[in-house]
Formats: sequence, structure tokens, C-alpha cells
Amino acid sequence: MKAYRLRKCNHYTFEPAQLLRYDRRVTELGRRERKKQQTRQSISDAATRLFIERGFDAVGVKEIADTADVSVTTLFKHFPSKEALLFDEDEQQESALVAAVRNRGGRSIPMALRDHFVQAAKGHADHPQFEVFQRLVLDTSALREYGHRMWTRHQHALAAAIAEEIGAPADDVRCAALARFALEARDVIFDRPDRERAADEVFGLLEHGWAADQQA
Repeated sequence: MKAYRLRKCNHYTFEPAQLLRYDRRVTELGRRERKKQQTRQSISDAATRLFIERGFDAVGVKEIADTADVSVTTLFKHFPSKEALLFDEDEQQESALVAAVRNRGGRSIPMALRDHFVQAAKGHADHPQFEVFQRLVLDTSALREYGHRMWTRHQHALAAAIAEEIGAPADDVRCAALARFALEARDVIFDRPDRERAADEVFGLLEHGWAADQQA
């Protein structure tokens, strides 16, 4: 019997029954991923609420798992440590930093990063729990150190994006330095009452040095 060729993928031709099985597998994978994300969010929300209510050190991992209605084993499948429970947007933050560089329009790279941090600061300021969350992190040494370590590890991806944009080698030291300075600038900016003015001043310095280098 002649096979009905409906779709080709590289050198493979799929028949109707194969396509139906393929579509079912894709749908099932989509459901699993959504379920996984929902479970992860539920665990993180439970941990954040308990940490804010009682403090990081006063809350145990088992209590968090019970509150989220999961096992401790499931909790650690999603989060490698207790500290990680409070920092669940790591991948999104890195993607946003890279996008700020790549989609900057006619702006310079330092100014694009400046705008990204200003918008982030405004978004945080609008959240009713931001100040409480920030105080929790700053007052807890384990969270403060973990948060800083997680944040600065974005340096490699950010430096690579900067290098790609200016046509420099991936390991270019100038790009690595700009990425590092920009990442460290976030805490300086967020600690100031007028964050937009702080961003203007800090990134103004970076812009001055970067522009001089690019014109050389």
C-alpha cells in the first residue's frame, strides 16, 4: 500500500499513524513541562512565604516540602539547596541580560544595560513584597552570599553577548570587564533611594570608558 506522505523531517517521511503518535508525545511532554513548572513555582512560593514570615534559619526544608505538598526528594530535584529556593528566576535573569545587549537598538551597550537595570528596579519597587524580600536577603549572610554568587555567574554569558555584538573574541578581556562591572553595579544602584539617578551616574562612568575604547 502506498504510504501517504504528509510531512518530512530531514530524510524521514511520516505516515498518518506515526504523526498521531508524535503529536501525542509532544502534547504529553508539554503537559509534563507545565506540571514541572507548577511544582517548582509552588515550592518556591511556599519557601518565600515561610522565610519572610519566620526567617531563613528558622524554617526547615521538610516544613517547606510539607507546605508545598511534595516530598523532600522532589524539592531537591527542583532546587539544589535551601538557598536556591529563594532565587528561582536565575535563567530568566540571564536571558534578559543577554537580550538587553542584543536588542539594544541604537543605544550603546552600557546604556542598554543601564536601561535594563532601571526598568528592573522600577518593577521591583512596584512589588509590595520587594522591600521585605530584599531585607531578608541582606540580613541573612547565607542568602546574601548565595545571591551574589548566582548573580555574578551571569558574567560569562553577558560577556559573550557583548563580544559577539562588537565582533571581538569570546574571551575578550574588555567585554569580560564590562560585564563584571555592570553586574556589580546592580547592588550599588538598588541600595540607593534614587535608583535611576544612581544608574545614570554609575553607567555614565562605564559609558565614558567604553566609548573611548571603541573609538580608539
